[in-house]
Amino acid sequence: MLGIVVVSFGSASLLRANLAGLDRSAMRTPSTVVVVDNFRGSGARDAVRTVSHELGWELVENATNAGFGTAANAGVARAAALGCTAVVVVNPDAAADAHVLDELAGQVAATPRTLVSPRVLRPDGRPWFTGGRIDLRAGRTRNVDLPTAPRTEGWLSGACLAADVTWWQELGGFDDDFFLYWEDVDLSYRCTRAGGTLLVRQDLEVLHDVGGTQEPAAGSRAKSSTYYYYNCRNRLLFAARHLGRGDVGRWLVSQPAYAWSVLLRGGRRQLLRPWSPVGAVVRGSCAGAWLAVRALLTGRAPRTVAA
Repeated sequence: MLGIVVVSFGSASLLRANLAGLDRSAMRTPSTVVVVDNFRGSGARDAVRTVSHELGWELVENATNAGFGTAANAGVARAAALGCTAVVVVNPDAAADAHVLDELAGQVAATPRTLVSPRVLRPDGRPWFTGGRIDLRAGRTRNVDLPTAPRTEGWLSGACLAADVTWWQELGGFDDDFFLYWEDVDLSYRCTRAGGTLLVRQDLEVLHDVGGTQEPAAGSRAKSSTYYYYNCRNRLLFAARHLGRGDVGRWLVSQPAYAWSVLLRGGRRQLLRPWSPVGAVVRGSCAGAWLAVRALLTGRAPRTVAA
């Protein structure tokens, strides 16, 4: 059985828009939907309860905002307890049809030590994720067009990620310390280091309303403070977790340039009122720098508590 795991942050409207229309009766693979709702407020929780009850979804209610990775792990654990042998973790602002989910389940069954992603498109059809590479020297990740063949390097997006449950458990799932962003890069890296492979099925497509979970103002490209903070922090957390001292040092030196590039993802108009986005970038970079310096001094990254 396939577990379709969706992490929600009071995302009832997105669940209705992207998941409610999925015709699971059209799937060859028996499936169940597990929604894990991070607490956002009583009204938002009630709305998620309502849609989950209406559509017969399994609902896991977190008392706090536990972050994406921790919530996804809880969803996989619930799916496993229900008898699922494979899972697809999919964002609430992404829409996957029955055919794609069937194919992902079949791929995971055929290659259980492989993490699998479809091709992810924006609503206008432009590619958003077609494969990921990590430049360990420069400390950057890039989206690239990869052939449909298992690879022993790179990374897969967590927007829609399929895995064998046993392999997920062996890898330890997402690292809770990442909270949000870079957790998919980290899991992909650990998968390949453990002898597994990564596969992008370019023949399968999922639509992703990029940033839909952030609910930006109409016409605005600005990101949330959470986006800026964790993208900057977690880049250096990844380096501290996995890289040698030389690479960690290079990632530290290049952090200001990386942080600026993250900030510009929200457009220049936000710089007219820069205190919130710039403050989040600075705080995230400082938090990550502390983790990286600790790793340089002690030889290992400390366990952390998400801010």
